[in-house]
Amino acid sequence: MRGLFVTGTDTGVGKTVLSAALMLRYPEAQYWKPIQTGTRDDTADDTAEVRRLSGGQVIDEGVRLPDPVSPHLAARLAGMTIELPTRDGDGVHIVEGAGGVLVPVNDSQTMVDLMVRLGLPVVVAARTTLGTINHTLLTIEALRSRALCVAGVVMIGDPNADNRAVIERYGYVAVIAEMPRFDPLTRENLRTWAATLPKDLIA
Repeated sequence: MRGLFVTGTDTGVGKTVLSAALMLRYPEAQYWKPIQTGTRDDTADDTAEVRRLSGGQVIDEGVRLPDPVSPHLAARLAGMTIELPTRDGDGVHIVEGAGGVLVPVNDSQTMVDLMVRLGLPVVVAARTTLGTINHTLLTIEALRSRALCVAGVVMIGDPNADNRAVIERYGYVAVIAEMPRFDPLTRENLRTWAATLPKDLIA
């Protein structure tokens, strides 16, 4: 399995839009969200949103839970326990996590355990606003402590040169792109921005 795992410093940071942009940059890839919560609300369907924005191939299978809460709690409310999913096969995949790296999946595992199982390089979606330095550096530390490769950080929102410089300096990591909040958020707007992403993120 080749590709990238997209995680975030917290929920709602912009992982799904970034995943769609990566699909536009790597049209040979398949998108997969192994665990999705909040599916009771049709507007919260990340897989459908990536399909709309990228027009690419998406994998619909995975854990789908109705309540918009942490995966372990959503599973408990649904009367089930999540087993970490895996996926065999060749090809390039853009995999999107749920929440941040240490979000609980079940009683003993977190999202980062899924990242370790899949073994893909990780792209971190981070806000540009106040608080992002601490959140981003903690995320990078959690990934590296488990020997995961951090492919880079994408900062999302209004540009902040100071926050970017501190994250690169203290995190020993490259900020590979800065993504604006798109208004309107369309495939055409996203495609134009996606063309600026590095082409060598996937070996």
